[in-house]
Amino acid sequence: MTPFVLFAALLFQSPTSPSRPELLIRIDDIGMNHSVNLALAQLADTRIPLSASVMFACPWYQEAVEILKKNPQISVGVHLVLNSEWKGYRWGPVLGKEAVPSLVDTVGYFLSSSDEFLAHKYDLGEVERELSAQVERARRSGLRIDYVDYHMGTAVSTPELRAIVERIAAKYNVGISRYFGESSHTMFDTPIDRKEAAFHALLDSLTPRKVNLVVVHAAQATPEMRVLVDMNNSTQNTATGEPLMALHRQAELEMLLKFAKGPDANRVTLTTYAAVIARQGRASMARPQ
Repeated sequence: MTPFVLFAALLFQSPTSPSRPELLIRIDDIGMNHSVNLALAQLADTRIPLSASVMFACPWYQEAVEILKKNPQISVGVHLVLNSEWKGYRWGPVLGKEAVPSLVDTVGYFLSSSDEFLAHKYDLGEVERELSAQVERARRSGLRIDYVDYHMGTAVSTPELRAIVERIAAKYNVGISRYFGESSHTMFDTPIDRKEAAFHALLDSLTPRKVNLVVVHAAQATPEMRVLVDMNNSTQNTATGEPLMALHRQAELEMLLKFAKGPDANRVTLTTYAAVIARQGRASMARPQ
């Protein structure tokens, strides 16, 4: 056990008082672009414990790595990627299109949706090689990798795919998000003007004596973000197709910054995947029901 992991295990013990439930904040899509990384840097400056899921298949992961190296209080995970869902902004496999042709479109990008991927006659061997390559890239970055999870749920959308994720976690001795009995929540589909109120309601409803996971998608609403159109989720666009995703992510960023700097942070015991794994051990992992 590294000194930091031991420190984390001691610092973020399971709460002894039922009035202070345990909350694990996981921020997703880190490394997707510069605007997401700017939000990561803002949240890191608050020094609150966070878990950050990094998309090592995306071009901006290197900037995210530099931010995370300066912030060891953040537990790092690999956001396993098999999709590329933005109109006009795409990415492909770490191994390249020639190595995993069943995972990409004719241009070499990942497919835009889980349904499209599942209908594409993907090769399970190629899936395992590509997801392993993403974890290998993460390890070569010099970061300590604590866990994996799965972008858009695609990598666990069938029993055979889920088994690959489990083998990869075992191979690299990391945890899997949602495999530690977490009570899981997300703010993704919550309307923009309701996110803060919904987060307060979530804090009021947290389950005592259990890890409460909330998945957050944060970014600064820069011009780079404002032009991105989600090709899958209608809640991220207006009825006429204008993108709302930047406003969603800015709202979630502001929600977390306010939480970190205000009294609500004292209502919970904040934890990370590094601390949970140090306390419970990988052997405690079980598939979510």
